[in-house]
Amino acid sequence: MSIQKSILKRILFLLVLIFSFSAHAQVLRKRTTLLMGGRFDITIVGKDSLDAEKNIDEVIAEITRIEKLISDWKPDSQVSEVNQNAGIKPIKVDREVFELTQRALKLSQITNGGFDVSFAAMDRIWKFDGSMTEMPSAEAIKKSVEKVGYKNILLDSVQSTIFLKLKGMKIGFGALGEGYATDKCRTMMLAKGIKAGIINGSGDMSTWGKQPNGTPWKIGITNPFDPEKLLAVVPLEQQAVTTSGNYEKFVVFNGKRYSHIINPSTGYPATGLCSVTVFGPNAENANGLSTSIMVLGQKEGLLLIEKFPEYSCLMITDKGKAIKSKNFNIKHFKAKF
Repeated sequence: MSIQKSILKRILFLLVLIFSFSAHAQVLRKRTTLLMGGRFDITIVGKDSLDAEKNIDEVIAEITRIEKLISDWKPDSQVSEVNQNAGIKPIKVDREVFELTQRALKLSQITNGGFDVSFAAMDRIWKFDGSMTEMPSAEAIKKSVEKVGYKNILLDSVQSTIFLKLKGMKIGFGALGEGYATDKCRTMMLAKGIKAGIINGSGDMSTWGKQPNGTPWKIGITNPFDPEKLLAVVPLEQQAVTTSGNYEKFVVFNGKRYSHIINPSTGYPATGLCSVTVFGPNAENANGLSTSIMVLGQKEGLLLIEKFPEYSCLMITDKGKAIKSKNFNIKHFKAKF
């Protein structure tokens, strides 16, 4: 009888272990789709496959909702309505659109136009598809930014309106909007109790939680001189990371590399830095900072990041030098070119 009780106890113990494991088992599901004019990779950890796939559907629906509000290439979006009425009248927008514009305008002011939310009005005179054989003229470059200028954007917080003072002006969020969307989806998933995932919008990543095996997510930093290789693999939990760089789209004239990232105040491409990676709590700010630093350059870029103590950055110069902000805290990082 005692032997049978002992066997029964062991069976019960094993059943408890199996039930406990099943109750805490997690599955990882990933889906890639095109949204907001770019690629989104959505990774969700759920209690089972059905749960994870359902939450990916919700993330896609949320990004689609945001795109319909803020896209400057969809003619029926609120931002397009603002642009269509430039120089004519203020347009009332949803509070969400107003506040995103407000934050983008503040970044434009802090960077003194290194980032400019009205960049969408810039003439596309630079080509990075291999077709350019000579630089545009100084006159053409100057003319290309005539309608760009964040100081000509008027916001009315009481009425929730946006007015662009000059005809032909446009606002656009670009990758800043993708960063905002990834942050918004992360917040939505956390509110639902989804404990882990990554929302990656064309390289703007919002992460939270850990992988099913309990280890942090690992994010690679691309070597700008050999994009097939990584400079480092960085562990992240609840964080965001974005990279701006000229290693995929650039032109070279007289031995000087000109980036596809254009200085909105001058019309000239950014030079001096090959890539900028920014780490911090949210992807919207991280993207705005990485783009701005590319434009501002090493010296002014480091001064800018110091104004945002929760964020750190790694710059790679055109000559292959790695420069870290004072609070860059990734251990064991070593750049190899």
